[in-house]
Amino acid sequence: MTGSPDTSPYLTGSFAPVFTETVAHDLEVTGEIPRDLRGIFVRNSSNPRFEPPGRYHWFDGDGMLHAVHFEDGCVTYRNRYVRTEGLAADEAAGRALSTGIMERPDFTRPGGPYKDTGNTDLAFHAGQLLALWWLSGKARVVRLPDLETTGTQTYGGALGRSISAHPKVDPRTGDMIFFDYAPLPPYLTYGVVSADGHVTHHTPIDLPGPRLQHDIAITKRFSILFDMSMMFDPDLLLRGHARLAFFPDKPTRFGIVPRFGTNDDVRWFDGSPCFMYHTINAWEDGDEVVLIGCKIDAPFVDAASDGADADRWPAIGLLRIAPRLHRWRFNLRTGTLTEDMLDDRPTEFPRMNDGWLGTSSRYSYNGRVAARDVLQFDGLIKYDVQTGAAIARDYPRGWVGGEVSFVPRAGATVEDDGYLITFVAEESSGAAELHVLDAQHLASEPIARVHIPQRVPTGYHTRWVSAAQMAAPSASAARRWMEVMPEITR
Repeated sequence: MTGSPDTSPYLTGSFAPVFTETVAHDLEVTGEIPRDLRGIFVRNSSNPRFEPPGRYHWFDGDGMLHAVHFEDGCVTYRNRYVRTEGLAADEAAGRALSTGIMERPDFTRPGGPYKDTGNTDLAFHAGQLLALWWLSGKARVVRLPDLETTGTQTYGGALGRSISAHPKVDPRTGDMIFFDYAPLPPYLTYGVVSADGHVTHHTPIDLPGPRLQHDIAITKRFSILFDMSMMFDPDLLLRGHARLAFFPDKPTRFGIVPRFGTNDDVRWFDGSPCFMYHTINAWEDGDEVVLIGCKIDAPFVDAASDGADADRWPAIGLLRIAPRLHRWRFNLRTGTLTEDMLDDRPTEFPRMNDGWLGTSSRYSYNGRVAARDVLQFDGLIKYDVQTGAAIARDYPRGWVGGEVSFVPRAGATVEDDGYLITFVAEESSGAAELHVLDAQHLASEPIARVHIPQRVPTGYHTRWVSAAQMAAPSASAARRWMEVMPEITR
């Protein structure tokens, strides 16, 4: 891939793509791998296979998975592209055929105006790892541990349309609660897939127009949907143009719906104008539903609301990334909403102990956003949202980190008894490591540092799949509903 003076910063430095798919066994380890750490850590990322044909946005690149597998005392690293039809077409042509979101969309393009790359999120459900796309696309099934894309999960066509990144898997019932969104009605649909891989609920949700969605939240009984103040400009849509805009005069609406409810059951609450990429958790507290997430008050570089501070924080294209930890309380009896900022430091890519998902939880582990032009994490913050305490861990000077996954310690009975796993990279040399941290003693040195034999570019979301989950037969029902993609030629 060649560079030019106007090359996107998300194609250079620690973001520069890698093109070699590697398998490396018996990796060097500094420290000691915990005996109860058995499974695979996988991270999704944007990694363009060919030179982008237009202006590049970090969200555009082909999906690439990087994984570290812990098994019988051995540590193995692999990386693989998410094998999509769009990637296969590009490889057949020897060049990228699709422009990205910085260019004018072509709504006549088969399959939609943009290439479905599967580059964003990872969900593990019904014994299958799914690679998912932020603009709503196909659910790509990834085989473990070799990371090969084996098909597309449609649940026998019952999925209806597509599935977005960030579905939630209820640790008590095994339900996967999902959503998708589209530029044409219905603008939002919401559904549930059971633990054995059947779509048990799927319903449209009325919105005034097309919206940019990114995440949801769940409690034991409810789901929280969003109608945020950053949206596709309705006036431009009438003229055939799709462009995001932020409307500070429009409230962000939070829709609370029973898990198996329909549009008629949604209760909407008006909040302050904002956008939010990622929620952390939600739960029920008496008459209230509590939501924790990372709120952005001014999501565009030209719409900053905090004066001189606006230039300190990174941008991705026209999007400004300065999220702050917030808590919302929705009173289902009175219909009132209260909102509190819990920390004024920008943090993102929050993760938690997923065993507490949907119930009252204390801890969130957030990447600390560095004050630079591109989105990098220069540290990690452990929040206690009940007490307000926060413990920060700085990455070594010149190193940046990524999203963590929480792994419970064997026999753990408290929420933060476990390990945090993340990729870190040295910007000057490209050296990459995987760090295993003690979640209860975040400031301590890593328990183990796994040395990765190639560069691991900065990426997105991660998933830990335990050895027990990988071995469970629960995927059999889901596999019956899997649509196998046409053979893909490398």
